[in-house]
Amino acid sequence: MKGLITKSTGSWYQVLEPETGRFFEARIRGKFKLIKTRLTNPLAVGDLVEFSLEIDDVAWITKIEPRKNYLIRKSVNLSKEAHIIASNIDVACFIFTLKYPETSFGFLDRFLVCCEAYNIEPLILFNKMDVLSEEEKEYCAAIENLYNQIGYDTMEISSYSGLNLELLKETIKDKVSVFFGHSGSGKSTLVNAMQPELNIKTSEISEVHLKGKHTTTFAQMHFWDFGGSVIDTPGVREFAMIDVQKEEIQHYFPEIFTTGRKCKFHNCMHINEPKCAVLEAVEEGEIEETRYITYLKIMEEAEENSAQ
Repeated sequence: MKGLITKSTGSWYQVLEPETGRFFEARIRGKFKLIKTRLTNPLAVGDLVEFSLEIDDVAWITKIEPRKNYLIRKSVNLSKEAHIIASNIDVACFIFTLKYPETSFGFLDRFLVCCEAYNIEPLILFNKMDVLSEEEKEYCAAIENLYNQIGYDTMEISSYSGLNLELLKETIKDKVSVFFGHSGSGKSTLVNAMQPELNIKTSEISEVHLKGKHTTTFAQMHFWDFGGSVIDTPGVREFAMIDVQKEEIQHYFPEIFTTGRKCKFHNCMHINEPKCAVLEAVEEGEIEETRYITYLKIMEEAEENSAQ
């Protein structure tokens, strides 16, 4: 039997059998856990699998179909390992909040790099527009303009005022989407605003740290009544890339890659080489400094990983 993983708690999985619409509680046969990998979870929400049924209707997953893409985060406890957040994604929505909590540019850029690396279409959602002053809205527009110029799609939204929620529905209709962002950025609230009967648990922002509390503890797929589905994920603190070579990283920053073609040396890494067009563009403000800083940090991490 073939199915779709719609929920993962770590030891048990929920599998949807599409033809009948039935859900089964499922486990993995032991051999899955023996596959040598740097991933902490062998299966993720969004995976297509084959399974067999026992007499008591417990499903045993026997095979996983090849993934078209996936997004991963660093494992919480094991720095050298990673955890698949979701797989087979059509569009990954990043929830950016200027405040309550403040989203860092480094976090956004790492998300975009992962999307580039694993061939996923990103969409940046500027959330909580209803709580911003006119000055803050202008600042948001400037950030949007920066990412639009690089080539990324953006949208201003509000779960409370309903700003652009119908447009968002139209954009992700009939697609497998996933919502990402810091804890407290409003992922679950947004899902509830788009389809109230899902009633996903949310929590208030911590007054002390202005950070969100983790309410979603495992990934789960929910189905939209307007078509398609969304994978609700736990708040992710850091995205990761595994098995990426240092030389490849510039490919995942479109503006750095394009500008890099003008460098004197074809193998320029844009760090301290002479006649580097990228360094000149950063100096002149044509490439955003925050993006270049993230590029350097990811380069450093790739070098550390290859040395291990």
